[in-house]
Amino acid sequence: MPKKILVGTVVSDKPNKTITVMVERKYSHPILKKVIKVKKKYNAHDENNKFKNGDKVSIIESKPYSKNKKFKVMENNK
Repeated sequence: MPKKILVGTVVSDKPNKTITVMVERKYSHPILKKVIKVKKKYNAHDENNKFKNGDKVSIIESKPYSKNKKFKVMENNK
């Protein structure tokens, strides 16, 4: 099974070697036929602490680094 790749914005970089990424997705509601936006936060591993708040990044699924951290940063999307 391929690994999940998500694109989002960094909303927190306070913990050491960790960033919090807000990923937004849109989908059509099956009954109401209305487009709904859903936001979700993911913790991602950032080895060199190089990403700051507001950066657009891609994260990829990886081995668990901790209880909540199961993604790592792939690259910076400007």
